[in-house]
Amino acid sequence: MQERSLFEYAVIRVVPRVEREEFINVGVILYCAKQKFLKCLFEIDEQKFSCFKCGLDQETVLENLKAIQHICIGINAGPIGELDLASRFRWLTATRSTVVQSSKVHPGFCIDADETLNKLFEQLVR
Repeated sequence: MQERSLFEYAVIRVVPRVEREEFINVGVILYCAKQKFLKCLFEIDEQKFSCFKCGLDQETVLENLKAIQHICIGINAGPIGELDLASRFRWLTATRSTVVQSSKVHPGFCIDADETLNKLFEQLVR
């Protein structure tokens, strides 16, 4: 029997007008210490995004999401990208009042972190 590993994840949200607390889920970040895994998946649904009618630039949001991805990978991510995986995950999931933010962190157990990330992405974003 394969051993299950503790993982943590957060949903990445776009909150066009923070004061209204409306958001759409655009991605998932998953961290698993035992598997030395930190990765995010994201996708902007243009139809959902256009419903907000707030003047928010989709390209700017995409650049912010790419920055999260770079931090996860640890390449072209400045000083934050040089931190260990746990510290990068904590930094990415810290509470913020910005357009791109994460949900609270949720735990779980998995056998394959990459497979679990894909499953969560399908359930929570698509």
